[in-house]
Amino acid sequence: MIAQAEFSQESLTNYHRAVQKELQFINWSKPQIGWVKLNVDGASSNSIGQAGAGGLIRDEGAYWMNGFGVSLGTTTNKENWQEMSSNIRTGQMSDWITDPNCKRAVSLILSKQMPDLADSIDLVCQEKSWEGIIKKIWPRTKYVMAIITGSMAQYIPALEVYTGGLPVVSPVYGSSEAVFGINMKPLCRPYDVSYTFIPNMAYYEFLPIDNHQDPNCTIRKDAHLKDHIVDLANVKIGQHYELLVTTRVLSGLYRYRMGDILLVTGFHNITPQFKFVQRRNVVLSIDIDKTTEQDLQNAVTIAMHILEPLGFFLLDYSSYADTSSIPGHYVLFWELQLRSNDDFPVLDQVNMEKCCSLVEQSLDQKYKLLRNQSISTIGPLEIRVVKQGTFNVLMDFYVSQGTSLNQYKTPKNIKSEKAIGILDSRVVGKFYSREVPNQDS
Repeated sequence: MIAQAEFSQESLTNYHRAVQKELQFINWSKPQIGWVKLNVDGASSNSIGQAGAGGLIRDEGAYWMNGFGVSLGTTTNKENWQEMSSNIRTGQMSDWITDPNCKRAVSLILSKQMPDLADSIDLVCQEKSWEGIIKKIWPRTKYVMAIITGSMAQYIPALEVYTGGLPVVSPVYGSSEAVFGINMKPLCRPYDVSYTFIPNMAYYEFLPIDNHQDPNCTIRKDAHLKDHIVDLANVKIGQHYELLVTTRVLSGLYRYRMGDILLVTGFHNITPQFKFVQRRNVVLSIDIDKTTEQDLQNAVTIAMHILEPLGFFLLDYSSYADTSSIPGHYVLFWELQLRSNDDFPVLDQVNMEKCCSLVEQSLDQKYKLLRNQSISTIGPLEIRVVKQGTFNVLMDFYVSQGTSLNQYKTPKNIKSEKAIGILDSRVVGKFYSREVPNQDS
């Protein structure tokens, strides 16, 4: 079905072997010339002892490679670049790097004093703005490779600030079980990425999701799934599906319900192409409202149009449904960043309240109905702005609870009371919607 595709299975397999080999350099060997590795192992973490040998490695003929868009470690590098520069200048690593593997990896990189390199880093990092900093430090960088689909799309504005117009390439779609698809147009806009499925990498099945139905609906019991499932050859353009995958392992065949909601966008020859939409079971709800991950992402993106002309971009966000008071309401945690290196200003209350109102106005009709003054079973939406670095602290918490550092993605709907407490402890401003959303728009 994909005989005319530009990428063969063999070349894709060799590619992934090469990537896996490079990703292991922290524990085993110095990276090959021409590679730059940024935080694939969680190097932006503030916790001592976690992936201390990651961060920035400089080679002008390189490209940047990320695990997820969220892995871009610029926040920590903004806070710690002086320490990094000092290490490079003196050829000595920081005292807090104590793990033997990390010390060995850093010693391979810091094998001598490099004052000229440190001077060039200082010159760039001391500039008023960090816009395009990747191209300034690595002038021959060709592109950034990262996962920027689904909830990762929120990091595209941050990537655009720091990459200075470099292409952001999302080459493959897959999971721990298998690689499912490849991006046949790697230089397309990040928001337009679709993946062409590779038929012989796994056996794919698709559970249709009605376009007007809540994708988190569990009406279809597992015993009756077979009555609705279609195979790869029978999916339809414009239809949403939940992906099911059967893979072969040493002990037999395993069938997985992946929990990914996909949209069929077209075909490459006769092979279907899919856009990743969202994860299943990610939802905010107070009453009978159901706000999905995609709904929330779209609303937040629209609301940020208020702040972007003022020099802000949204570094990360999360949310939860606060039912501790009556009526309950949506709470969004925003970590904002300035495009320049100026001190963070006091946020304008009027603009932030407009953001709250615009988020509400961008949600669905059911939410707006329940926010109506005559019903009012949902209270005004609240945005809590948190200190810079807060979502790194949140990541540290989840990793300490057993989440894989390489697989971590910021949860968009937080259930953990401890996690909510961490975010609340770092709030610097609270703002509420002052307007009831218009049900006619």
